[in-house]
Amino acid sequence: MKDAFRASMAWVHTWAGLLVCWVLLLIFAAGTASYYRNEITLWMQPELHAIAPSQDSQAHMAERAVIALQQRSPDAKQWFIGFPNERSQGLQIFWEDKLPPGVEPTRERFHDEMLNPDTGLPLEVRETKGGDFFYRLHFDLHYLPVTLARWIVGFCAMFMLVALITGVIIHRRIFKDFFTFRPGKGQRSWLDAHNITGVLALPYHLMITYTGLMLLMYLYMPTPIVVAYQGNNQAFFGELFREEPAPEPSGRPATLTSIAGLVTEAQRIWQGAEGGANVDHMHINNPNDAAASVSLDKAGNAGLIESGMSLTFDGVSGKLLHEVDAEQRAVVQTATAMRSLHEANFAQPLLRALFFISGLGGCLMIASGAVLWTVKKRQAQAKRLASGLPPTWGLRLVEGLNLGAIAGLPIAFATFFWANRMLPMGLAAREEWEIHCVFIAWAAVLLLAQWRPGRHMWQLMLWLGGLMWLALPVLNAMLTPQSALLTTLQHGPVAVAGFDITAMLLGAAICFAAWRTGKVRSQVRNPQRSAPPELAETEVA
Repeated sequence: MKDAFRASMAWVHTWAGLLVCWVLLLIFAAGTASYYRNEITLWMQPELHAIAPSQDSQAHMAERAVIALQQRSPDAKQWFIGFPNERSQGLQIFWEDKLPPGVEPTRERFHDEMLNPDTGLPLEVRETKGGDFFYRLHFDLHYLPVTLARWIVGFCAMFMLVALITGVIIHRRIFKDFFTFRPGKGQRSWLDAHNITGVLALPYHLMITYTGLMLLMYLYMPTPIVVAYQGNNQAFFGELFREEPAPEPSGRPATLTSIAGLVTEAQRIWQGAEGGANVDHMHINNPNDAAASVSLDKAGNAGLIESGMSLTFDGVSGKLLHEVDAEQRAVVQTATAMRSLHEANFAQPLLRALFFISGLGGCLMIASGAVLWTVKKRQAQAKRLASGLPPTWGLRLVEGLNLGAIAGLPIAFATFFWANRMLPMGLAAREEWEIHCVFIAWAAVLLLAQWRPGRHMWQLMLWLGGLMWLALPVLNAMLTPQSALLTTLQHGPVAVAGFDITAMLLGAAICFAAWRTGKVRSQVRNPQRSAPPELAETEVA
């Protein structure tokens, strides 16, 4: 009975992982890169590398940001101001266009710009999505409607959770597998690699999958909001986070109060609070309207649970309308803790690096599991292949998808950074073309993989991806001399040097995999020989 249950769990584990593994690999890879989204954006905007951190007050920065927003979009629906911090040196402004009634909202209604915090002048930086591309990609995908994309991601995440749980069930020797790796043994080596990468960061894999599902549970389980709030999400979240709903515009023009004065007042109210009195960001709803309001959020204290302190002022009179203190209700603390865990918002450099390494381990776990399936199927079809017949269409399809996803994603992601340096600065929709280049490169690898998914193509694609990553620091130094690695270590942002070093390490690892692919020869197991116990446990008919 126990063996039958374990065998059924092995079947579920295999197919739950295989059916969505290529999308999961994309999600894991993009999500792992998102841990350094700010640092990636900085690398992709070399014009910012020479800017020293500002020593000016936040009140003066807010004043300069409002002047810039008044010039760009005085009749916007809302403005957003993000102040410089340890991971972002620029003064960020965002604005959302006001749409006519009945017009379907699109992503194009949002705009952003980076300002020099000391002067308020726009920084002449190249247009790029930077690290935000990877952040949005890992749960919104691309070229798909947002709702559909998030349903696909949630579907894959649920399969991932099932695969993780069943993986634990079918492992009789989970701790022994943690210390066992036998290289050069074909199927056994792939199983060892899959086990090690799965067990090594198992708590991380469970955490990241579960919290990812919870962050989108309002989409997957909307019935309580529909029943209790008639589908009014704004009212639900306003009550949950004790926020006053943003008032509708009155249509009557009015002069904004001094935004610098509100920043100073917020700092005075928060003076002595844990974490200091800095403002993290601020929203201005209905600017230049009699119904304007200004919300300021206090900079967090880098803990697992965000500070939760915010103030809302009347945008015309400057009167304090609403205050949220640090004493959040338990459900809000749980929600913010899950978001912090998933996005590593609380993590200091060493812990963030551990999250990043664990994410890479997740990518290796998914990739090794997909390759293990094809290795096992090739061994099962050894007689068929030895007689000169081609592999079954299912095996060939999976082998092509494996090659396209596992070897193609490093090429596609490296193309993103190459396009950032190579595309003309004045190219229209330049930031979108950077993204188009990613998917053009990936589509090319996928097509080549389906044409000839053999060992030589694996080796070629791995060499190409590895060399593209290895050459990134050289490209960076050639086209942006002020960002060269040695110069950066002496004078520039450490994040830029960290990116270059990481690119070289990733490139070296991929090149090593390409070298090993050329060294290893196919080893076909005698199909009459029974599989060893540790392989038989996960064998799928």
